[in-house]
Amino acid sequence: MMIDKRSGKIAYAVMSFGGLLGIGERYHPLPWATLKYDTRQGGYVVGLTIEQLQGAPTFGANEMPAWGDRAYEARIHDYYKTAPYWGA
Repeated sequence: MMIDKRSGKIAYAVMSFGGLLGIGERYHPLPWATLKYDTRQGGYVVGLTIEQLQGAPTFGANEMPAWGDRAYEARIHDYYKTAPYWGA
């Protein structure tokens, strides 16, 4: 989970996807609004296809995302069609 320092709210869940044995793995910041808690499964689920995840904004283990850059974060929210958590 990523917590926004300014608001103290949960901003993203970061999911790893792809790669083999940790090599080539990419991290996907999912806006918190894309997750739904499923009581049957006892956890959070996302209604995304593999294709949607493959085309989503990502970053690698050695890359530093531009957290705090509202334009960068807006691109993530635009991709998932969610409202930014900061209300902009």
